[in-house]
Amino acid sequence: MFRIDPERTDLVAEFDANPGGPYSPELTMVVNRLRLGPIEERYILVCTRRGREWTVGRMPTERGQKVELLEDAVFNDYDDAARKVFHLRWQAVTGRDPG
Repeated sequence: MFRIDPERTDLVAEFDANPGGPYSPELTMVVNRLRLGPIEERYILVCTRRGREWTVGRMPTERGQKVELLEDAVFNDYDDAARKVFHLRWQAVTGRDPG
C-alpha cells in the first residue's frame, strides 16, 4: 500500500490550491490513498443543502450505523469543504496536522 510521507506538505499546498484537480502524479497517489485506503476515522462530505451547503461527516465504525455530522464543519463552498476533508484524512493517516 502507498505510504504518505507526512513531510510532503508541498502536496497539501498543491491540493489546497486546486481541490478539484488536475493533480500531479504524486498528489494523485496521495488522494487515491486517502479516498480508497483503509482509515480508522473515515471523513466524508455530505451535501446538506443541494448545491449550497456541505457538512463534514464521520463514517461509523460499524455497518448500519448513522453518519455523524460535524456541526462545526459546515461549508457554503465545496472547495473549502473538500480541503477540510483532505486535511482531516491526512491527519488520520499520517498522525500529523497538515498545517
